[in-house]
Amino acid sequence: MHRDRINSSIEQLKTLLTPEFLNQQPNSKLEKADILEMTISFLRQQQQKQPAFSTSSTAVSQGFSRCVHEVLHFLSKEEVKTQSQRKLLNHFQNL
Repeated sequence: MHRDRINSSIEQLKTLLTPEFLNQQPNSKLEKADILEMTISFLRQQQQKQPAFSTSSTAVSQGFSRCVHEVLHFLSKEEVKTQSQRKLLNHFQNL
């Protein structure tokens, strides 16, 4: 039972690995250790990419703030004539 679960998990890992990893050894049958090593390599690559994600989320946040600022600037140029305009302007000012 325990061995079946391990084998099943390794087969699932093999199907999840990207083709680039699987093409590293196209003519040989991948051993379980090979699949585990490729998985570790893939996870390490993903972990190294993680700091780039936090940088991009900062860029998204800055872009959003700039967009809100531009919308406020645009809405402030016109005279507020309706309650809907006033609510919209207040909403953007509170972001």
